[in-house]
Amino acid sequence: MGYRVVVVGATGNVGREMLNILAERQFPADEVAAVASSRSTGNRIDFGESGKELTVRNIEHFDFTGWDMALFAAGSGPTKTYAPKAAEQGCTVIDNSSLYRMDPDVPLIVPEVNPEAIDGYKAKNIIANPNCSTAQMVVALKPLHDAAGIKRVVVSTYQSVSGAGKEGMDELFEQTRAVFVGDPKENRKFTKQIAFNVIPHIDVFLGPDSGLDGYTKEEWKMTAETQKILDPDIKLTATCVRVPVFVGHSEAINIEFERPLSVKQAQAILREAPGVMLIDKREDGGYITPIECVGDYATFISRVRKDPTVENGLALWCVSDNLRKGAALNAVQIAELLGRRHLKKA
Repeated sequence: MGYRVVVVGATGNVGREMLNILAERQFPADEVAAVASSRSTGNRIDFGESGKELTVRNIEHFDFTGWDMALFAAGSGPTKTYAPKAAEQGCTVIDNSSLYRMDPDVPLIVPEVNPEAIDGYKAKNIIANPNCSTAQMVVALKPLHDAAGIKRVVVSTYQSVSGAGKEGMDELFEQTRAVFVGDPKENRKFTKQIAFNVIPHIDVFLGPDSGLDGYTKEEWKMTAETQKILDPDIKLTATCVRVPVFVGHSEAINIEFERPLSVKQAQAILREAPGVMLIDKREDGGYITPIECVGDYATFISRVRKDPTVENGLALWCVSDNLRKGAALNAVQIAELLGRRHLKKA
């Protein structure tokens, strides 16, 4: 006997990836429903490689009663309207938006990092999926924190346009084409040209009343979510940058520890860490780049080295498919964890 699973926002980048991963991992589902806005109602959408298709249902009329889990990939607006409805009807919500991440009654989960926190989901029957850039980073930080205690993290991200949805991917494609054929380049999704450029601005800027004047909301998310998931005492500062890459987020991470941790010790720890793949050769090409991580489940770590500017410091390079570990895969892993710990089927 399997689960009845709903994917809300099934026609978007992340929703489609959720369906792909449910099929790839052979999630024990007796029934899967693809749900989206009225604009997509009646469309057919692929589910797995067997040629199976699902008919998209209208979120406005969908009854969540009798469904076990709903994976939301619909953004904060629709989630605010429909997630509480699903939860009240007995369907556990796993939400990919930012809406519930900092709610003290909603667990924020990365299964490799804080699986035990999922036990608090019954307060609202909702579980939050972290920000894509946070998710891959804490997978790398967790085993190192356990070994030597992390005091401070300085991270610069290089985030692909797929993190901004289909509109971001379309804009990069259209602007790149425009550069080569000499057409005008329009900025619709991003504040500046993204083709052949980098933009040090993701999400809105925070004001002086926030205590983080000059930072963006994306940068604040990385700090707040890391502290909620991993350790509230960790200090973290981030600079988040959009880069002209279609899929795959990269991060340059500098870590200061409470206790000494050598490069070789860190490499040995990361080599055995769940969800981590260490590719770290001191040679040309002995590291992972975004294009190589696309379609993979792992969080890749390369270029582990000593940071000589602090007493106990390391620097490393972290790359992952943001549509997978940063969003869809993590949500499916949460669903698997929820099933194992709380919603066991006979």
